[in-house]
Amino acid sequence: MKKPAGKAPLDRIIDAEVKDLAFNGKSIGEVGGKIVFLDGGLPGEMVRAEIIRRKPRYDIAHVTEIIRRGPGRVSAPCRHFEICGGCVWQDLNYQEQLRYKRKQVIDCLEHIGRFSDIEVADTLAVENPFFYRNKMEYSFNGDYDEGFVLGLHRCGHFDRIFNVEECLLQSEISNQLVAWFRAFVKERKIPVYDVTAHSGFVRFLVIREGKHTGQIMLNIVTTEGEIPDVEAMVQQVTSRFPEVKTIVQNINNAKSNIARGEAEYLLYGDGFIEEEILGYRFRIYANSFFQTNTLQAEKLYATSLAMLELSPEDRLLDLYCGTGSIGICASGMVKEVIGIELEPSAIKAAEQNALLNEIGNIRFLTGSVQEFLAERQEILTGIPVVLVDPPRAGLHPKALKGLIALGPARLVYVSCNPATFARDAATLRESGYRLCRIIPVDMFPHTMHIELVASFKK
Repeated sequence: MKKPAGKAPLDRIIDAEVKDLAFNGKSIGEVGGKIVFLDGGLPGEMVRAEIIRRKPRYDIAHVTEIIRRGPGRVSAPCRHFEICGGCVWQDLNYQEQLRYKRKQVIDCLEHIGRFSDIEVADTLAVENPFFYRNKMEYSFNGDYDEGFVLGLHRCGHFDRIFNVEECLLQSEISNQLVAWFRAFVKERKIPVYDVTAHSGFVRFLVIREGKHTGQIMLNIVTTEGEIPDVEAMVQQVTSRFPEVKTIVQNINNAKSNIARGEAEYLLYGDGFIEEEILGYRFRIYANSFFQTNTLQAEKLYATSLAMLELSPEDRLLDLYCGTGSIGICASGMVKEVIGIELEPSAIKAAEQNALLNEIGNIRFLTGSVQEFLAERQEILTGIPVVLVDPPRAGLHPKALKGLIALGPARLVYVSCNPATFARDAATLRESGYRLCRIIPVDMFPHTMHIELVASFKK
């Protein structure tokens, strides 16, 4: 672990025992009765740290030394672990990761939702906590020593990228593709975008992979212009990597450093790859939302469908339906599915996926959930069961109010944020709903993120 430059004043050097892990990946210690948030250390460890910021109720400190190792510590297998901002818990035993993620859900329910009698199931684990991602975004940036780099962000720095030699989250072929494209850009002297100067051409390489189908998409994000030697690039990569079924170029001239574009050009293939979940097939485009962990998404969907307790006469309302994946998986179990989503491109993809799977009892409507619940009551008559999968901010207050007014007998809530879920769950409880069951689902091993599935009954 790197020590900060210079010698710190003695009153800023502390020894602290790590008591817990915080939601943001920080560790929690205590010195003289005051909480200290640490950027390293694991529960049960004694660490030495330098206080870098003092607050009235807590301090923030940088760990410089681990004095005593904790029982949950393991050797992180990734060669980039010390500098990468991705897998902050890779040095924590996986079973301990699952335990602390469940604890995160319980803490939110108790402290935010004021629940005291809810049984939270053990966290649903992944079979392999490595090589699980079906999408990774690799960034370009200028580099004084190496000319340019292609890889991931250094921990805590939006403008510093390091060359990825091996990432253990996606797949070995993805590592090979990154190395190949880095060499191609260097050989052809293609100008690389600089995130601080806002100049250059090639910005991102995005790799999407069908874990069940083996199909791979390359999405090259650039500023305006044609990729030099594009025909040679396509020929080389597709001959060396036959798994690559399509290549697209997205144009992003904005200063915002995101791997999306205002225009897209098809360079090879059909512009999409396909993936399978629970026996259904889905088309994935460059900018489509799709669950990043395919294999665990199957467990998430199966858990959600089981909690819905569907019957052949049910009509299911799927709110924040995205590209329709859960609704499509539920379509064979119910009379009808209605999906609502604000993003028009997601609705277009959902309709294509329904056609691809020859599903006739599902329809998708474009619009905000809160407006739909307030204005489209004629469609909602007789709907007994609702599935909600909102963004991290949770249910919009008007959407929550409309959902309570609708009064479905059964409700399943899929959440990627235990804090906003606990807030919404408390409101549902006050409105006559009983929180029956909660199952945390680990979609992102080695990170602090946790999803959950919860069932409510009127």
